[in-house]
Amino acid sequence: MSEPRLTHVDDSGAARMVDVSAKAVTAREATAAGRVLVSPEVVALLRGEGVPKGDAIAVARIAGIAGAKRTPDLVPLCHPIALHGVRVELEVTDEAVEITATARTADRTGVEMEALTSVAVAGLTMIDMVKAVDPRASITDVRLLAKSGGKSGEWRR
Repeated sequence: MSEPRLTHVDDSGAARMVDVSAKAVTAREATAAGRVLVSPEVVALLRGEGVPKGDAIAVARIAGIAGAKRTPDLVPLCHPIALHGVRVELEVTDEAVEITATARTADRTGVEMEALTSVAVAGLTMIDMVKAVDPRASITDVRLLAKSGGKSGEWRR
Protein backbone atom coordinates (compact mmCIF):
# COMPACT_ATOMS: atom_id res chain seq x y z
CA MET A 1 0.00 0.00 0.00
CA SER A 2 1.34 3.42 -0.90
CA GLU A 3 1.91 6.15 1.62
CA PRO A 4 -0.69 8.98 1.70
CA ARG A 5 0.38 12.09 -0.18
CA LEU A 6 -0.94 15.51 -1.01
CA THR A 7 -2.57 15.29 -4.43
CA HIS A 8 -2.28 18.99 -5.26
CA VAL A 9 1.53 18.99 -5.02
CA ASP A 10 3.80 17.46 -7.66
CA ASP A 11 7.02 15.51 -6.99
CA SER A 12 9.03 18.75 -6.78
CA GLY A 13 6.62 20.32 -4.29
CA ALA A 14 4.95 22.70 -6.74
CA ALA A 15 1.19 23.24 -6.62
CA ARG A 16 -0.74 21.62 -9.46
CA MET A 17 -4.28 20.99 -10.53
CA VAL A 18 -4.97 17.26 -10.46
CA ASP A 19 -5.78 15.74 -13.87
CA VAL A 20 -9.17 14.04 -13.50
CA SER A 21 -9.74 13.34 -17.20
CA ALA A 22 -9.33 9.56 -16.79
CA LYS A 23 -11.80 9.33 -13.89
CA ALA A 24 -15.31 8.02 -14.45
CA VAL A 25 -18.27 10.35 -14.26
CA THR A 26 -20.29 9.32 -11.20
CA ALA A 27 -23.00 10.80 -9.02
CA ARG A 28 -21.36 12.57 -6.07
CA GLU A 29 -22.71 14.35 -3.00
CA ALA A 30 -21.15 16.16 -0.07
CA THR A 31 -22.62 17.72 3.06
CA ALA A 32 -20.85 20.31 5.20
CA ALA A 33 -21.86 22.27 8.28
CA GLY A 34 -20.81 25.21 10.41
CA ARG A 35 -22.26 27.76 12.77
CA VAL A 36 -22.31 31.47 13.35
CA LEU A 37 -22.20 32.27 17.05
CA VAL A 38 -24.45 35.24 17.78
CA SER A 39 -25.74 37.23 20.75
CA PRO A 40 -29.09 36.56 22.42
CA GLU A 41 -30.27 39.86 20.90
CA VAL A 42 -29.58 38.56 17.37
CA VAL A 43 -31.34 35.27 18.17
CA ALA A 44 -34.40 37.22 19.33
CA LEU A 45 -34.38 39.37 16.19
CA LEU A 46 -33.99 36.35 13.88
CA ARG A 47 -36.87 34.59 15.65
CA GLY A 48 -39.02 37.73 15.68
CA GLU A 49 -39.08 40.95 13.71
CA GLY A 50 -35.79 40.38 11.86
CA VAL A 51 -32.49 42.21 11.77
CA PRO A 52 -32.26 45.80 10.48
CA LYS A 53 -30.79 44.78 7.09
CA GLY A 54 -33.69 42.46 6.23
CA ASP A 55 -34.28 38.72 5.95
CA ALA A 56 -30.87 37.47 7.06
CA ILE A 57 -31.79 33.79 6.71
CA ALA A 58 -32.98 34.16 3.11
CA VAL A 59 -29.99 36.28 2.10
CA ALA A 60 -27.51 33.83 3.71
CA ARG A 61 -29.21 30.87 1.98
CA ILE A 62 -28.92 32.51 -1.46
CA ALA A 63 -25.31 33.53 -0.70
CA GLY A 64 -24.48 29.92 0.22
CA ILE A 65 -25.86 28.67 -3.09
CA ALA A 66 -23.95 31.36 -4.99
CA GLY A 67 -20.78 30.52 -3.03
CA ALA A 68 -20.96 26.87 -4.03
CA LYS A 69 -21.27 27.91 -7.67
CA ARG A 70 -18.19 30.17 -7.39
CA THR A 71 -15.90 27.70 -5.60
CA PRO A 72 -13.39 27.26 -8.44
CA ASP A 73 -13.06 31.06 -8.64
CA LEU A 74 -12.26 31.27 -4.92
CA VAL A 75 -10.20 28.10 -4.31
CA PRO A 76 -7.44 28.10 -6.95
CA LEU A 77 -6.95 24.35 -7.54
CA CYS A 78 -10.63 23.32 -7.51
CA HIS A 79 -12.04 22.03 -10.77
CA PRO A 80 -14.99 23.84 -12.30
CA ILE A 81 -17.74 21.22 -12.17
CA ALA A 82 -21.39 21.18 -13.11
CA LEU A 83 -23.40 21.48 -9.93
CA HIS A 84 -26.72 19.71 -10.22
CA GLY A 85 -28.09 20.76 -6.86
CA VAL A 86 -27.20 22.83 -3.81
CA ARG A 87 -29.34 22.90 -0.68
CA VAL A 88 -28.54 25.31 2.17
CA GLU A 89 -30.38 25.03 5.48
CA LEU A 90 -30.11 27.52 8.34
CA GLU A 91 -31.51 26.93 11.81
CA VAL A 92 -31.57 29.52 14.58
CA THR A 93 -30.70 27.98 17.95
CA ASP A 94 -30.38 29.67 21.34
CA GLU A 95 -26.78 30.73 20.67
CA ALA A 96 -26.05 30.33 16.98
CA VAL A 97 -27.23 29.99 13.42
CA GLU A 98 -26.49 26.41 12.36
CA ILE A 99 -25.71 26.09 8.64
CA THR A 100 -25.80 22.87 6.63
CA ALA A 101 -25.11 22.69 2.90
CA THR A 102 -25.39 19.74 0.52
CA ALA A 103 -23.98 19.85 -3.00
CA ARG A 104 -24.61 17.30 -5.77
CA THR A 105 -23.08 16.60 -9.15
CA ALA A 106 -22.47 13.89 -11.70
CA ASP A 107 -18.86 14.55 -12.64
CA ARG A 108 -15.26 13.30 -12.43
CA THR A 109 -14.42 14.88 -9.07
CA GLY A 110 -16.17 15.48 -5.78
CA VAL A 111 -18.18 18.38 -4.41
CA GLU A 112 -16.69 18.60 -0.91
CA MET A 113 -15.17 22.02 -1.51
CA GLU A 114 -18.43 23.33 -2.96
CA ALA A 115 -20.34 22.25 0.17
CA LEU A 116 -17.68 23.75 2.46
CA THR A 117 -17.54 27.00 0.48
CA SER A 118 -21.32 27.21 0.61
CA VAL A 119 -21.27 27.01 4.42
CA ALA A 120 -18.44 29.55 4.71
CA VAL A 121 -20.09 32.09 2.39
CA ALA A 122 -23.48 31.67 4.08
CA GLY A 123 -21.73 32.25 7.41
CA LEU A 124 -19.93 35.36 6.19
CA THR A 125 -23.20 36.70 4.85
CA MET A 126 -24.95 36.06 8.15
CA ILE A 127 -22.21 38.04 9.90
CA ASP A 128 -22.67 40.87 7.41
CA MET A 129 -26.41 40.86 8.06
CA VAL A 130 -26.11 40.95 11.89
CA LYS A 131 -22.88 42.91 12.49
CA ALA A 132 -24.70 46.16 13.30
CA VAL A 133 -26.41 44.40 16.20
CA ASP A 134 -23.61 41.97 17.12
CA PRO A 135 -20.09 42.90 15.99
CA ARG A 136 -18.75 39.87 17.92
CA ALA A 137 -20.58 37.30 15.75
CA SER A 138 -18.16 34.61 14.57
CA ILE A 139 -18.05 31.60 12.26
CA THR A 140 -16.94 28.34 13.82
CA ASP A 141 -16.78 24.59 13.20
CA VAL A 142 -16.90 24.61 9.39
CA ARG A 143 -16.43 20.95 8.55
CA LEU A 144 -17.29 18.19 6.11
CA LEU A 145 -19.97 15.85 7.46
CA ALA A 146 -20.28 13.31 4.66
CA LYS A 147 -19.43 12.55 1.06
CA SER A 148 -20.40 9.86 -1.40
CA GLY A 149 -19.62 8.79 -4.93
CA GLY A 150 -16.45 8.29 -6.89
CA LYS A 151 -13.72 5.72 -6.31
CA SER A 152 -13.48 6.33 -2.55
CA GLY A 153 -17.22 5.80 -2.00
CA GLU A 154 -18.92 6.83 1.24
CA TRP A 155 -17.32 8.77 4.07
CA ARG A 156 -19.07 10.05 7.21
CA ARG A 157 -17.67 12.09 10.07
